[in-house]
Amino acid sequence: MARHDHDARGPAEVLAGKAELRERIWSAMGAPGITRFPGPDNRIPNFVGAERAAERLRDHDAWRRATTLKANPDSPQLPVRQRALEDGKRVYMAVPRLAELDPFFLLDPASLQDTPRKSASIKGASQSAQRVAVSDLRPVDLVITGCVAVSEDGARLGKGGGFSDLEYALASEAGLIGPETLVATTVHDVQVVGAGEIPRVAHDVQLDLIVTPSRVIRCERPARVAKTIRWDELSEEKIAAIPLLQAMRAEA
Repeated sequence: MARHDHDARGPAEVLAGKAELRERIWSAMGAPGITRFPGPDNRIPNFVGAERAAERLRDHDAWRRATTLKANPDSPQLPVRQRALEDGKRVYMAVPRLAELDPFFLLDPASLQDTPRKSASIKGASQSAQRVAVSDLRPVDLVITGCVAVSEDGARLGKGGGFSDLEYALASEAGLIGPETLVATTVHDVQVVGAGEIPRVAHDVQLDLIVTPSRVIRCERPARVAKTIRWDELSEEKIAAIPLLQAMRAEA
């Protein structure tokens, strides 16, 4: 499988530092009793205890206040998406790799054709959920993102493809995510590293809540500005692979 960061742009030392940390976390998660099928390498790794982490998030005030979520489509956050639907929350789930012109699935508890568990999966959403354009989204109260690693100061590290940052920027440019919108993730405890260990660049999304099977970490929130798509950091290969980006550039 090709590395997700093969077309990433940015300072070479930052990219190398991120790649090294990903390999370190994937290796640590390969220990018995931590990861679930099909293994952690080159993925947002699924982990034993994902349900417990989802329940901890479910008990948080930020969850109780939220009525609309934007969520990543990865397996470790399936329990989060399931519980959101069970609790009557609308969920916008990104189409994997933003591979459609309408890049989000709308999961509406009022019109599910299957159980919340099945509807919240990629296969279930692909079969029954409505695909919606960014312009059709409602404002989001809580963002759920998947991570390879997180640090206690709120930095996150994804697979390297930049899709989570793109999803966030698209919604932010459309006014659906504001400076006060909270960003949360669920991870295994071994995915949490110390403050300052994750290299950052300007477009990286800051976490507010890190939830593991054993604890909740509230990250200090710096002043936050609206995210925008940084076209100069997107390769031609990346733009060609994402229909919405192609359409946006054609209209510019």
